[in-house]
Amino acid sequence: MVTKMNSGTKAVLTAPLSLEGEESGSKDRAPNIIQRLLSLLSNLRSGSDLTRLQLPPLFNIPKSQLQCYGEAIYCINSNMLSKCNHGENSIDRFLCVVAWSISTVRPLSFGLAPYNPILGETHHVSRGTLNVLLEQVSHHPPVTVLHATDEIEKIDMLWCHSPVPKFCGSHIETEVQGKRQLKLLDKNETYTMNSPKLVIRFLPFPGVDWLGNVRIQCQETGLEAELNYRGNSFLPRPSVHRSIKGRIFRSSTSKTIYEINGHWDRTVMAKDVSTGKTTIIYNAKEALSGLKTPFVKDPKAISQSESTVIWSEVSQAILETNWDKAREVKTCIEERQREVARERKSIEEDWTPKHFTVPHRNEGGWDCLPNHKSVPPAPIVSL
Repeated sequence: MVTKMNSGTKAVLTAPLSLEGEESGSKDRAPNIIQRLLSLLSNLRSGSDLTRLQLPPLFNIPKSQLQCYGEAIYCINSNMLSKCNHGENSIDRFLCVVAWSISTVRPLSFGLAPYNPILGETHHVSRGTLNVLLEQVSHHPPVTVLHATDEIEKIDMLWCHSPVPKFCGSHIETEVQGKRQLKLLDKNETYTMNSPKLVIRFLPFPGVDWLGNVRIQCQETGLEAELNYRGNSFLPRPSVHRSIKGRIFRSSTSKTIYEINGHWDRTVMAKDVSTGKTTIIYNAKEALSGLKTPFVKDPKAISQSESTVIWSEVSQAILETNWDKAREVKTCIEERQREVARERKSIEEDWTPKHFTVPHRNEGGWDCLPNHKSVPPAPIVSL
C-alpha cells in the first residue's frame, strides 16, 4: 500500500507477517537462496557477531525490524491484550498474559530478514484505542524501544530489545536481549517477560525456529510461568516442531497450577492440575490468519523518521523485484547513516533519542524510559 505525501515522499506499507510466514515480496526470490546465503557467510568464523552485516535486498522482506516488532502488538485479529485486563482474578489474567505473549511470536521465511533500522528511525501506529510507538535508540549495538499505551483499557507496555545474531557454522542464532514489561494499571500488576531465541538453520534441513526458554513473572500476584519453545533438531517431527511446553506456578512454593502444552502456530492448552480440566488458551489460526495491512489515515502527520517512509523506495523496488534499484537505494540510506555518524563523531556530539531516555547502557542490557506518559494516536492505523 503506497501513500504519497505533499512533500513528495511516500510511505509503503506491506502485509503483516502471516501465520503461514508468507511475507510480501518473498515469492519471487531465487531458488538457490541457500547457496547464496552460505556464500554471503562463507568468510565468517563460528561465533561471529552479525550485527554489522548488511544484507543485499535479495535477502530482505519489504519492511524494517521496527515494523516487525510493532506488528507483533498491533496486527492481530482478536483483542487478546484487552482480555489481559478483564480476567476475574489474578490467575485468569495471568493465563491471558501467557496467551498474549505467545501471540507475539510470528513465523519467518528461511533466508529472508527485515531491514536493520537506522538510528532515530521511528514507527507509530494505532489499533483502536491502543497506540504504539517505536524508536531505534542505538545502531551499534542495535537497540529498539517500544512503548504502547491504551488509556481506555488502562494498559502500558514497554519493550527494550537488542538482537544479537551469531554465526554458528550450521546455523545462525539470535538472542533477543532486553525485557518486555506489561502493566495492567488499574490492577496494579506488572508482568515482565523475555523472548525466545530465533534460530536459522542451514543443515541438515533449512528452517527457522523460535527456541529456548521464556519466563513470565508478576511480583504483585506471585505468579510465574516457564515456557520452553522447541523445534526440530535433525529429523522433522510434527509433534515437536513449533511446540511449547511449560507450567504456571506460584513463586513462593513452586507448586504447579497449570501445565502448558501445544504449538504456537496451532493451539496451546492449559491444564488445571487440581481438576484435570484442559482449556485452549490460544488459537493461532483465529489470531493471526488473514491479517490486514495497516493504512495511512493522516499523511500530513507522518514523520520523516517514520520507518515506512525511510525504506519506501527500497520496499517498492523489492515488491517490483527491481533488485538493482533496491540495492542502489538501500546503499544510499546506509551510506548516509555512516556519513552522519562520522560528522557527529568529528564534533564529539552524542546522539539523543527523540521519544525515549536511556539512563543506563552496557553489554548486560539497556534501560530505556519513555519521555511521555502516554503514546498519542498515530497517523497510521491497523484494523
